[in-house]
Amino acid sequence: MHIAVLMFALMTVANPAWAQATKPVRLVVLGDSLSAGLGLPAQEAFPIKLQKALQDKGIEVAMTNAGVSGDTSSGGRDRLDWSVPDGTDGVIIELGANDALRGINPDLTRTALTEIVQRLKARKIAVMLCGMLAPPNYGADYAARFNSIYPDLAKKLDVPLYPFFLEGVAADAKLNQADGIHPTAPGVDIIVKNILPTVEAFLGTISEQRR
Repeated sequence: MHIAVLMFALMTVANPAWAQATKPVRLVVLGDSLSAGLGLPAQEAFPIKLQKALQDKGIEVAMTNAGVSGDTSSGGRDRLDWSVPDGTDGVIIELGANDALRGINPDLTRTALTEIVQRLKARKIAVMLCGMLAPPNYGADYAARFNSIYPDLAKKLDVPLYPFFLEGVAADAKLNQADGIHPTAPGVDIIVKNILPTVEAFLGTISEQRR
């Protein structure tokens, strides 16, 4: 009897109360090839592995991978309505890497991401923003303008921010595919591990709002 009570207590500590909700949180990852899983089997893509990591913690989510390889922030904005269906509870935005790689004017990236967040919030859909950093080849001025987009928007629009999506993976040859840009399956594992606490907090907020 005491063992049963102890096991129940441990389960209660391990899983937050909101994770026991009967209806899974409907989550969309709106992104580019980094979340689409370019070069990887479908089950190795970031959204699938994130869903598995959450399930391992007793947190049920209905996950949609809305990553499109090659997409810019403007592309994500243009397909927003059909990529994020009605009934979605939350969106993780992972966009901007292609903007930086192509040297797109940071003002255009900022405008597109702002519109995405505002349109989702207008639909009563929670938003989490994943930051991106510009490569060094466009110079310090470009990098400063680009890199400031994500913290600025998170503060201005009051959304949670994971500062750098590729934290712990970028520029590590062992964790990236031959192109040096897209993570390998072990690289995705590190991204998921690092981002998980931020996603858990995000989901907790959504669940509290649904009560």
